[in-house]
Amino acid sequence: MTTRRPEAPTGAGAAGQRPAADTLVPGALVGAGRYRLLAQFGADQRAGAEFWRARDGQLRRDVALTALVGHPSDGAAAERARRVLERAAHAARFEHPAVARVLDVVGPGVGPGTGIGAGEGVLGLVVADWSAGTDVIDVIAEHPLPPGTAARLLEPLAAAVDQAHHAGLVLGLDHPQRVRVGPDGQLRLSFPGPMAHAGLRDDVRGLGALLYLLLTGRWPLPGGPEGVPPAPRGPDGAVVAPHALLPHIPIELSIAAVRCLADDPMGGIRTGAALLQVLERVRVADDETERLAAATEAEYDDGTVWTTRPPSNDRSQRRKLAVGVTVLAVATVGVLAWLGMQLISFFEDEGGTAGPTITAPAPGNSTGASGAPKPPPVVPAGPIRPAGVEVYNIGGTPDNPRRATLAVDGDPATAWKTDTYKQPFPALKPGVGLMASFAEPISLAEVTIDSPSDGTVVEIRSAPSENPDIGETKVIGKATLNDGQTKLQLDRAEPTQHVLVWITTLAEGNRSELSEVGFIRAK
Repeated sequence: MTTRRPEAPTGAGAAGQRPAADTLVPGALVGAGRYRLLAQFGADQRAGAEFWRARDGQLRRDVALTALVGHPSDGAAAERARRVLERAAHAARFEHPAVARVLDVVGPGVGPGTGIGAGEGVLGLVVADWSAGTDVIDVIAEHPLPPGTAARLLEPLAAAVDQAHHAGLVLGLDHPQRVRVGPDGQLRLSFPGPMAHAGLRDDVRGLGALLYLLLTGRWPLPGGPEGVPPAPRGPDGAVVAPHALLPHIPIELSIAAVRCLADDPMGGIRTGAALLQVLERVRVADDETERLAAATEAEYDDGTVWTTRPPSNDRSQRRKLAVGVTVLAVATVGVLAWLGMQLISFFEDEGGTAGPTITAPAPGNSTGASGAPKPPPVVPAGPIRPAGVEVYNIGGTPDNPRRATLAVDGDPATAWKTDTYKQPFPALKPGVGLMASFAEPISLAEVTIDSPSDGTVVEIRSAPSENPDIGETKVIGKATLNDGQTKLQLDRAEPTQHVLVWITTLAEGNRSELSEVGFIRAK
């Protein structure tokens, strides 16, 4: 975003002063004094447009302003602005939840009772409903979105493009800062106003560019916003496919993004409906990985005819049933008592609980709960860094795989974060974590975890390989993390070359963060 400094005021105080030519600043009035600029949300230098949140002084509500900047003496800019205002006026009759409703267009001789005052620095205004939510650039600032999430976000906007094109209208999806993510988790064209020469093909190309941005965090078209890196290109000048950058992206979704951007009429995607079909397939496939499919009646239909009948009122049968239930209850209690004794005996033999303590044990505590002497604690020898760290995931897309190493980089200011889940574990998956691999098998004495995610439950598990089944791993420590550093002491851990930091319960908001994980080997 480009910040412009206002010219020095000449006369009354700066508050509410109309800006000089080519100067738009927060607090300035435009549209013959009707709209007060509040905050800028981007700019499109190609179209000479700036995107602002403003306050409508007459209706006392916030609106989205697309301000076409320029000086009236610039004939080319004035003609371009006139064309944009005309196209925006035509689009005002289009209504769709994924597109902000155009309320007014303001320009020289445009708009009843309003207009552009002299020296305002704008050639026209497109006024639309204000869209609450978040900039799409902020959504992908930390990392690209999972493919299923990207498909869900873009699907309503693709449907809007398809509907608008059937009506012969161009929406103007040519810049990411025109789009915001609403509270409902869907993309919305918040600053409408197509460029003077934009066509239907440009809307489809814009959809592909948005999909590319959500998947990779890069913008594949010219004139991208500041701070967003451009998409890499191959020797032939074509944009590199998203799955070539991030292999976890489905090939079908990756190819769809590239085909939307391609100018080849034979191999490119030319309509919003064609892209919509791909997005729907990816979204449905992603939904199926998040839940177990309901069993159908045919799966259990073995031809048996089941019938029901009223319960018998025979006293002898009821007496036999009562006796049988009593015997079963007594047997169950006996079995549970036997199991309890076996567990108590097991832990007494092992010298106490197998889990870790959050802090070091108090000195002088030489006996366990049963009075038996506890074995000497494992003496730490010093920290050891793993040779590699990867996200360990069961089903679906790994959580932020490119940021896994930030949890062991020695800098608590950097962190690995899980995705934000719709439901807590184990509704969608049993857990997620980081698999640390060492150069050789080691015995660990402690694991320290720095985390701001209070309430996160973590298990430390030894693993036989880098990518084992979760059932093949063994719990050697468990703790609920505090806000800050939590120390897990591991008693008599067997040597292992692979250690899994496994999150079984997420923090508030169904998301957790590990700033730094430290491993201390035993002597």
